[in-house]
Amino acid sequence: MAVKPKLHYPNGRGRMESIRWVLAAAGVEFDEEFLETKEQLQKLQDGNHLLFQQVPMVETDGMKLVQTRSILHYIADKHHLFGRDLKERTLIDMYVEGMLDLLELIIMHPFLKPDDQQKEVVNMAQKAIIRYFPVFEKVLRDHGGSSLFL
Repeated sequence: MAVKPKLHYPNGRGRMESIRWVLAAAGVEFDEEFLETKEQLQKLQDGNHLLFQQVPMVETDGMKLVQTRSILHYIADKHHLFGRDLKERTLIDMYVEGMLDLLELIIMHPFLKPDDQQKEVVNMAQKAIIRYFPVFEKVLRDHGGSSLFL
């Protein structure tokens, strides 16, 4: 029986969410160790498990992978989700980069001043609806998928 990948991240979505999505798309079950204290993160840092002293980290195949894009590439390539040729891989990279740009908008929300949060939610929603969702809709349609947002 294969060992399930183990995800290390605070109990939230953030940068780990896209990794969860790719694992789900690949049909891979995984375990999660939520970092709930500074001491848990410090233990990973002190153990030289975090190359750049930050999470997300995914333990899989005897490795401790860090950096979101690298983790996404590894999982996608391992499970044959990373395209058949250079053209497909490049298109996939473009879609992933767009998704990560959208994620950047969202993950900054908790760090905003309370007075700015409502205004920024409206701004984030407008950018998502105008800039990102139409692209993702077109990609789905072009590849025979059904609409997610409409």
